[in-house]
Parts: sequence; C-alpha cells; structure tokens
Amino acid sequence: MPSTNTESSGPWDSKLQQFHGGQDWAFLDNFVEDFSVTTNAFGMPESGKLAAVESVQHSHHYPPADQEPAKTSLARFLWPTEFETDRDRLILGNGASELIDLVIRMAPAGTWKPGPFLTQYKEYERSAHNNGFDLLSSGAPDKANVVCLVNPCNPTGDFLDLPKLKQWIDDNALPGGYVLIDESMQPWHSPEFRDHSLVSQREYIQGLYREKGISVFVMHSWTKLWCCTGLRLGSVVCPTADHMRAIKKIQVPWSVNTVALAFLNAVVSDSVYLRKTWKMIPVWRHQSISRIAELFPDWKFHGREFLSWIWIDTGSEDTAQRVVDCARAAGVPVRNGRQGYSLPTFIRIAVREPSKVDVLVEALKSV
Repeated sequence: MPSTNTESSGPWDSKLQQFHGGQDWAFLDNFVEDFSVTTNAFGMPESGKLAAVESVQHSHHYPPADQEPAKTSLARFLWPTEFETDRDRLILGNGASELIDLVIRMAPAGTWKPGPFLTQYKEYERSAHNNGFDLLSSGAPDKANVVCLVNPCNPTGDFLDLPKLKQWIDDNALPGGYVLIDESMQPWHSPEFRDHSLVSQREYIQGLYREKGISVFVMHSWTKLWCCTGLRLGSVVCPTADHMRAIKKIQVPWSVNTVALAFLNAVVSDSVYLRKTWKMIPVWRHQSISRIAELFPDWKFHGREFLSWIWIDTGSEDTAQRVVDCARAAGVPVRNGRQGYSLPTFIRIAVREPSKVDVLVEALKSV
C-alpha cells in the first residue's frame, strides 16, 4: 500500500505510489555513490552497456514482439541444459513490477498474505490492495488465495532454503491459489544458485498445480544483479505455458524496449562479471559490517552473507534519521526504514567497493 507517513517522499506521490529508494542522487550536487539501492557494486556490465548503446541505432523500429533473442538467452541462463523445455514458461516484462501486477490481476479473488518475515518488498502488497484483495498479516493462521514471499527477502535479508520454502507454500496457499516467489536476489547466492532456486523445481511446481491447482510463479527483477534499474527488466517463470500465454494476453505490446532487450541478451553470457560478483560481494559486505560495527557496536546487522545490502537496526529512531541525514549530506544516501517499511529504527545500506565505503564511514562519524 502507498506510504502513509508525512515525511517528504521526494518525487514519489505518497498518496498513490509505494516509496522506493534510488531517487536522492539526482538532487545532490556532491553525489558520490548511491547506498540506498541494492544494485551490484560493480555497476553496469560493459558488455551490456555496449550492446545497449549499439541498439539505439535500431530504435526507430519496434522491438521484437516475441522478445527474442533475449528471452531464449535468459532461458539458457536459467536452465543451461534444458532451456528449450522451459522457455515457453518464461516471459519478460518492464521490470518485475509490471509482472507482479499482471500476475496478481490474474489471480483468484479473495485473500492475500505476505511471507513470514518482519517486512518485505512492498509492491506485492500494493498490487493486492489495488486489486481488491483482503490483506492478511504474515502471522495470520489462515491460508490465502494469493501468497507472496520475497526470497531472499529485501530488505530483511532472510532466506529460506528449498525444503523450508516448500513447507511455507504448503502451510499458506489455498488449493487453487496463486503463489508468487520473488527470487530477484537469489542469483547472488553463488555459482550454484540454480540448485537452490525454485527455477530448478519444475516437477515440484507442475505437480503442485496438477494435484492441488496451486500455481507457482517465480519472479525476477534483473535490474539489481546487472545494475540497470533505469532500463526496467524483469521476468516470470510460470507453472505452465498456458499461464505464460494468459499473461501475454493482458500484457501491453512491446513492454520491453529495444535497448533493454539488447542489454539482457548480452549480459546473460558475461561470466566474468558474475564471477567477480560472487567472489567480491561477500568480502566487501563483511568488511563494511566490520567497519560500521567498530563505530556502533550496539547496532544489529541482518542478512545473508552473499547479499548486496546490509539491513541494520540502530535501535533508535533518532539515530536512524541522523544516519540518513549525515549520509545524504556527504553525497552517499542510504535507505531509511521509516519510509515504505514503517520501521523507523532501521536503515539499509548497499554493499559497495571500499573507497566508496570510506566516504560513508566518514559521514557516520558525525552521527
């Protein structure tokens, strides 16, 4: 649901839109780095940037209506040996946010329920509210017609392995219901991320649909892993090809533009970029926590070691607000837990390379 706090939301219309980070940089004359978003610290891959720039010369033509060859290239990334079998269950969208809304619009009416964590990415709740669902709390004992879990969870950093995730689905989804599992941050896990992903569980997903009529959709925003939030790239893996076609029927044509498709088609094969991501993000994350904890030993740091951000409970609303103010003044904005999540003692800080963290740590000394 849209934010109800009265604090300034910048360019966001707080009465109509859900607050997100990533806007402050445009208003800072001294901007250094954006710590408010969970994008990859390595920035946009050169392979994708070159492909995107090259594609501009073709932008006087419509994008391909079938999203090819980018869709098949992404399918090959998700299922290296079985992409031809699973490709027809995949569809791309203008960011995951478009696909979230399309799937929830298709879902059976009734109740909606979030994942079991303290909070999660709010676009699922916003879409459910806008589409007339009765919203249940994460701790409600009732099963729901539509359940949505962000795994790994942005912002809290919680992560359910496959057995626990399947148990949560069994405990919370009504027969005939829809299950949306957001795995946008899951590919950060390791080179073996597919083994820990629902994307690899075709037999389980199709068996659940066949036996209980439960439809499982695996959502991805690709704008964080490949640091391209301005391009808007998302996908959903559907339980069957018929579900994919149902989404396509209500999706506007040319939802993903020429530049974004060219970018995606290139980055999925950039193994060098992914290898350095898997190698360095956990290292930089650990270093950042250690440096910040030296200044604030009472702060609580949350999240799995492979994630591209740190979720921090400062223990104080005033302290959290001072962090936000000092970071912004230094040109390194961070995410305030108050806006959007209504958790005013929390902040979220992106993992960044050490020289950028130097600026943030220096700013934190003024808190």
